[in-house]
Amino acid sequence: MRDIDKIIVHCTATPEGREVSVEEIDSWHKERGWSQIGYHWVIGLDGSIHEGRPEHISGAHCKGHNKSSIGLTYVGGCDKDMNGKDTRTEAQKESLIYLIGFLCARFPGSKVHGHRDFSEKFCPSFDATSEYKEIAEKYV
Repeated sequence: MRDIDKIIVHCTATPEGREVSVEEIDSWHKERGWSQIGYHWVIGLDGSIHEGRPEHISGAHCKGHNKSSIGLTYVGGCDKDMNGKDTRTEAQKESLIYLIGFLCARFPGSKVHGHRDFSEKFCPSFDATSEYKEIAEKYV
């Protein structure tokens, strides 16, 4: 397994309420020339958690940080006009807490970040670093 020190939270940058599948994201990423979906985990509108890229393979989700991170995304992150908006459903919020806790337990000492901590993007449309800081601190 790779040495993991970061869990990076993303959004799919799709309009609120529009479901997106792992297969659809995979096709977007392949169109960009990547071998497969760049995220390791995807959380649907209903809170369902889906595997994306296998964790033992470096992601393609955060330039300069893929080698040592796990990338996860929730479906949404934009309003109808494609402006950044925290569109997480209650089910997605619960699943994010669960998945981040699970990953922090598997990779003790990992820090949780939002993509926007490393990029000029609005992704994931909320401050993931602050919101999930306490979860990561439990597993230091």
